Amino acid sequence: MDEQFIRTRMLLGGDAMARLQAAHVAVFGLGGVGGWCAEALCRSGIGELTLIDQDTVSVSNLNRQCAALHSTVGMEKAQATALRLADIAPGCVLHPVVARYEGPRREEFFRVPYDYIVDAIDLVSCKLDLIETAHARGIPIISALGTGNKRDAQHLRIADISQTEGCPLARVVRKELRKRGIPHHPVVFSPEPAYHAEDRDEAPPPGRRSIPASAMWVPAAAGLLLAQAVILELSGAPHESAPRLS
Repeated sequence: MDEQFIRTRMLLGGDAMARLQAAHVAVFGLGGVGGWCAEALCRSGIGELTLIDQDTVSVSNLNRQCAALHSTVGMEKAQATALRLADIAPGCVLHPVVARYEGPRREEFFRVPYDYIVDAIDLVSCKLDLIETAHARGIPIISALGTGNKRDAQHLRIADISQTEGCPLARVVRKELRKRGIPHHPVVFSPEPAYHAEDRDEAPPPGRRSIPASAMWVPAAAGLLLAQAVILELSGAPHESAPRLS
């Protein structure tokens, strides 16, 4: 075992680390949540990561996204994340994909098998299609729900979608998944009421009505919880976590 991962091995065990090294995880969305999740997966010994995002690093990302540096502003987030992770764990196999996941293009993203999928997508239609596709193919998947306009990371938790409350995005996703015959799905969510965001000059991207306010600690904490769920399940370590797919 590489000395880089010795502290993780001490906690999880050698067999668990071997399973993590053999695992291929796809992270869809590399913003304030997905980027930190990808980094945690890399630092924990995941052997192969597919990193998917269509966006580029902007100055407004510097307050919360791990791949956002002054030196990476203007760079595609998938490429910036891959460069950072390659420096953290040179042995990790990285596949940066500069693209947006959409239903009509889903087969482009499933050409290789994944052991786990992390859904950190913002757009509801794309999120729902990814979840439905993963469930249909028997691929374990966990989703991040809303972290914008929230201040207290202590409210975040891993839960089944049926147990969520106080989160508008959770309500929409829960309703739509039920229509698709998916009553259970693991998520990271916060029931904390959203704060009113101050007016700003930044225009929302296509497909979104507004841009949520966000500081570093809430999305980063959500990303770390996503990584925790994935790592503990893939490693086979005893834990209390979100339910597996049935």
